[in-house]
Amino acid sequence: MADIKQAKILILATDGFEESELTVPQAKLKQAGATVDVAAPQSRQSKDSIRGWDKTDWGESVAVDRDVESVSAGDYDALVLPGGQINPDKLRLEPKALEVIRSFLTSGKVVAAICHAPWLLIETGAVKGRQLTSYASIKRDVMNAGGNWQDKEVVTDQGIITSRNPGDLDAFCAKIIEEVQEGKHEARQLAA
Repeated sequence: MADIKQAKILILATDGFEESELTVPQAKLKQAGATVDVAAPQSRQSKDSIRGWDKTDWGESVAVDRDVESVSAGDYDALVLPGGQINPDKLRLEPKALEVIRSFLTSGKVVAAICHAPWLLIETGAVKGRQLTSYASIKRDVMNAGGNWQDKEVVTDQGIITSRNPGDLDAFCAKIIEEVQEGKHEARQLAA
């Protein structure tokens, strides 16, 4: 069993992330003792921060610790993918971001995606045959990709954690901590 106080966790996002879906996990994981880095693609609008979306309008900015180009899954124990509509839609057009997500998935490390972030799991081929949830509006996307969609606050399948929306953040964060403490999962096969 790994100690969360020894864990290093990466949050991958870009401009347009749903503010609470980045800041709440970041704060709760740090409170639990983990080291948490935020990474963003080089194409982000600002060099040192990314800007959140707060329900209906632009929100606060969050400092970026790493460029996604310099990130290696081997340096981390888990990956957190915040949602919002804008953030995952932009990230799924970033080859390096998708490469990083795939490397976490194939290494068996914990990958947590909330709200619209399961779009990134679909893009990387991680959904087929798995139990998961998402924001209700992308339920059909998940199902069309072969996922078994469930209407629950948190769903875990082989270390892949998914939640529906900001109302699920407490359960989402608790499950991330629990899964990191359980340790490495088996390497996952991704669909083509």
